[in-house]
Amino acid sequence: MPLRLLLLLLCLVSAAPRADDVLRVAADRWPPYADIRLPDGGVAVHLVRAALQRAGYASEYVEVPWPRVLHGVRGGEYDLVVDAWYSPEREAFGVFSESYLSNRVRLLKRRGSPITFAHLADLYPYRIAVVRGYSYSPEFDSDPKLRRVPVLSFANAALMLQAGRVDLTLEDEITARHQFAGELAAVRGELEFLPVPLAEKGLHILVSLRNPKHAQIVAAFNEAIRAMRADGSYDALMREHGL
Repeated sequence: MPLRLLLLLLCLVSAAPRADDVLRVAADRWPPYADIRLPDGGVAVHLVRAALQRAGYASEYVEVPWPRVLHGVRGGEYDLVVDAWYSPEREAFGVFSESYLSNRVRLLKRRGSPITFAHLADLYPYRIAVVRGYSYSPEFDSDPKLRRVPVLSFANAALMLQAGRVDLTLEDEITARHQFAGELAAVRGELEFLPVPLAEKGLHILVSLRNPKHAQIVAAFNEAIRAMRADGSYDALMREHGL
């Protein structure tokens, strides 16, 4: 083989990304933040992958149930979670980025129900549908007197609430409104938000400690998000998704 051709082939091989260089990015279906049926996989998936690309990382996205997302990041099957709320126990297996989006978590009840909420103790008498593996707020998650009913998704929770099998559920407000405009349109008029939010929460990526470059990935992601906010590309991406 001519030396010139050999050198060209070597350059192409060294330039081509290896499979190990592609970050495995995971999330549960959580429209409008993460959903393979939405443009670019939803606003959080689009934003995270754009920031990673800006930071020099290729990525591939997989959508699996939330318990499997956490199990996969804990074990190193996935490199990072797209859309994690902070909880101290998750720091045992991952590193959180700075917050790149904000969520407002609100309780929902059946329309006309007399339930009110100002303090967690107000919720003690009621059955509350919660998505398995979700962290809603440190106080809510750790209170032993709350009657939590684990479910697989917010859609399951909303249908159980409408049917009277639970008394309350809770979700990010934007997510709930998105689903009430779509797959949960049939129960939209039967459920309502309680006025007082349970929590205001930042959304983060959570990078697996199993990835030896976890600290580097988090730092590069944070820097990319800051740069996107500064140059207007962050706001432009949010407008693409109607936010």
